[in-house]
Amino acid sequence: MRRESTPTVIRRALAAWLCASLLSALALSAMPQWHELIHSDAQAPRHECAVTLATSGNYQEPAPLVAVPVPVLQFCFVPALHPVWVASPFRSARLLEHAPPVLA
Repeated sequence: MRRESTPTVIRRALAAWLCASLLSALALSAMPQWHELIHSDAQAPRHECAVTLATSGNYQEPAPLVAVPVPVLQFCFVPALHPVWVASPFRSARLLEHAPPVLA
C-alpha cells in the first residue's frame, strides 16, 4: 500500500474541513433553534456570523486589502540619455543567405 505525502494529507484534510464548515453553516441557517444553541446572541440585530450571512444571502468574500508601496529612494538628478548606434553583428555573418543542401 502506498503512503501519501504530508502535503496531500493536509490538503485533503483542509478541503474536508472547509466542506464540513460550509455545510454546517447552511444547515444551521435552515434551523434557527440550533443556531441559538451555538450563539446566545443569535437573535441580536447586530449579530453577524457565517450562518446569518448565509441566511441573508450576503455570503461574499471580503474586499481585498490594497497596500500602496512607499518610495524608498527619490532621485533628484536624472542624467540625459544620448542615443548610440550599434552595428548589427549578423549583417556581416550573412547567416540567412545560404540555401539548404541540394540533396536534403
